[in-house]
Amino acid sequence: MTLPTERDATLSRKAAMAKARQSRRPSRLGQRAGATPEPDYLVADDAGFPGLLKQTWQQAVTAPDLPKAVDTLLTLAGHVPMDIQLRALPTADECALRVLFGRTWREKDLSVDPADEAEMAFLGEIGLNTSGRVVIRVPSKGPLAGEHKLVGGVLRVPWSAQHLADYQAELARAAARLRSAVADCRAWLAAAGPAGRKDMLDNLQEAALRTAPFVLYSGDRQYTNFRDQNTLTGKTLWPGHPDCALSSLAPVPLELWSDSDVLMVVCLTLLVRSSGFARIEEANNTQLTPEHVAHLLEGTRQAYNSVPGGEVVPPAQSTRAATLYELADALAQRRMEIAGRVQLYREIHGPLMHKIERVAGAPADDARRLEAELCARIQQRIPVSGTTFAELAAGVEASPGWLAEPHGQYASGLESLVYETVRAATSTFNADFAMSRGMRSLTALTAALRAEEWDKIATWDIPHFFCCVVPSADASRHFGNSKAHLADTSWSISARMQYNSWHFLVGNLPKVPAIAARDYFVPPRIPDIAYYSDQHHHGHVAAKVRFSIRSPQAVEVLGRTFNGFIDLRLLRCDGLPFDEQDLLAAHRTSGFIAKATSFAAGLVAEGADIEIAQFDSQWHWQKIAQ
Repeated sequence: MTLPTERDATLSRKAAMAKARQSRRPSRLGQRAGATPEPDYLVADDAGFPGLLKQTWQQAVTAPDLPKAVDTLLTLAGHVPMDIQLRALPTADECALRVLFGRTWREKDLSVDPADEAEMAFLGEIGLNTSGRVVIRVPSKGPLAGEHKLVGGVLRVPWSAQHLADYQAELARAAARLRSAVADCRAWLAAAGPAGRKDMLDNLQEAALRTAPFVLYSGDRQYTNFRDQNTLTGKTLWPGHPDCALSSLAPVPLELWSDSDVLMVVCLTLLVRSSGFARIEEANNTQLTPEHVAHLLEGTRQAYNSVPGGEVVPPAQSTRAATLYELADALAQRRMEIAGRVQLYREIHGPLMHKIERVAGAPADDARRLEAELCARIQQRIPVSGTTFAELAAGVEASPGWLAEPHGQYASGLESLVYETVRAATSTFNADFAMSRGMRSLTALTAALRAEEWDKIATWDIPHFFCCVVPSADASRHFGNSKAHLADTSWSISARMQYNSWHFLVGNLPKVPAIAARDYFVPPRIPDIAYYSDQHHHGHVAAKVRFSIRSPQAVEVLGRTFNGFIDLRLLRCDGLPFDEQDLLAAHRTSGFIAKATSFAAGLVAEGADIEIAQFDSQWHWQKIAQ
C-alpha cells in the first residue's frame, strides 16, 4: 500500500482550488469563473418592479379621466388588488381618497365625482412613489415632489369647497379614532410591564430576522427588513443594531416611545399571536393600526369558521388591544383544529409582496384529472402503479428497497423518482419549469442526527443540497430560443433552490448556539400561489418567473420532522396564472415525493446508503442543452 506523500496532498489541494475557481454555469463548465468582461445575460435596468411602476404611471397619465387614473395607480395597472394600496395609506391620504373618489377599504366604494375646475377651492396632487405606494397631497401638505421619490410627475386633483368640508369632518373622525387607539395600545403595553414588553420586542426581533421580506407602515413611517432600506433586524441590520426600531426601544421608557412605535409593537404582536411569524407578511404594505389588524383578523375568522365542525370563533366586540389579543388566541387555536381537515394556502401578490391566507375547497374535476395524468406518466417510469398518489405512495411503502438501489441512469431509485415526478409535472401542469429540491446525503444527515452533531449540520453549505429543474420542451422561447441560455437559467434556479434548502434546514433543529447564530428562515409549512413574481427578486426577474406554485412538505428522518425539507415548484413565464385546483394537485405531487423521501430515510436508518449525485450544473447542461 502506497501512502500519500506531502507532495500528493499539495497537488490535491491545488486541484481542489482550481476546481473551485471554475465557473459552475453550465455553458462555461471548465472555464475560469469571473473571466468575462460583462455578464452573459444582461437584464434591463428597469426590469421587474421599476418597469411595472413606469408602466403604471404611463397608463394613469393616459387614462380617460381622473377616477380611472386613480384606480390604475391603486391596482398598479391591474397587478394587485386595490384594497392593499388603500390599506397602505396614512390617515390623511385615506380620508382624501374617500371624499374625492369614494375609494376605501372599509366598505363599498362611494359614488363621488371629482370637482369641476370652475368650483375648485384647492388643487391637490396624486402620484406614485418608487416603493409602489400611492401618495396624495392634501391641504396640509406641500408639493409631493419635495417629500417623495416619484415614478413620474403628479396628476392634479381639484378639490371643491364641499370636498374640503367633507375631508375636514372625515379627518377629524379618523384622527379621533387613531388617538383613542394609540392611548389604548399604550395602556395595554404599560399593563404588560417591562418584562412583558421585553418579551414582545425579543420575539418581534426574532420574527423580523427569520421571516421573508416585509414592508409595513405606521402613518408615514416605514418598518421593513427588506434590502438597504432596513429599519428592522434582517439581512442588513444584525440583531441589536442601533438602527433597528425594535432594538432601540428596549432600554427606552414606554412614555418616550413614539405613537408609531407603540402601534407597530402592538399590531405585530397581535399578528404573530394569531398564526406565528408568517402572519406578518399578510399585512405587507399596509398600515399598522388596530383597525387594520382587526380587518385582517376578521377576514381570517370568517374563513376559518367556514370550515364545518369544531368550535367557531366569535367576532371581536371592539378594536381594543386586549380584545384583539383574545381573538388572535382563538384564531390560533381554530387554525390548529382545521389544519388537518382542510388545505390552507396563501396567495402572494408579488409587486407588493402581500400575502393572503385562503382555505382551499375540495379537489374538483380539474385537480383529480391532473393527479390521474401525473400518476399515469410516473408509473410508466418507476416500479409503482396506481391512479392516485395515495396508491403510488402505498406501493412504495410496501416495497421501498428499490429506492436505495440503482434505477435507470440514476444511482438510486429515489433520485429517479424525483426526476420522473418533476418531469411529469412540467408537462401535466403546462409549466415552463418544474423543480424539486432536497438534501444530497440522507446518510450523512442520519449519522449527524444520531450523534446530535448540531454544530456540524450548521456548517453544511449549498453543495450539500440539490434541486432538479426540468424546463418544458419550448421554454427556450423565453430566452431567445437559446438552449444554452435555458440551461444556464435552469442551473441558476437550481442553485437558488439549494440555498432555500440550506436556509430552512436548521430551523428544524434544537436552538443550540451554533444553530441560533446561523442565518435561517422559519421553514414553510403551507403551499402558495404567486402572481407577478417577476418584480423584486433579482433571480425571478432574470428567470422571468411570473406565475408560480410552491408546495413545501415535511420529511421524517430518525423520528424528527423536518418542515420544508422538500418542495415542488411550478413556474410560468407568461400566459395564465395557476389556480387553486392546480395548487391542490401540485400539493399531492410534492406529498408523494416527501413520502418517498421519508421511506428512503427509513432505509438509511436501517443501514442503506442513499446519496443524490445528479442534478448538478453538468447534469442540467446535458439534459437541457445537448
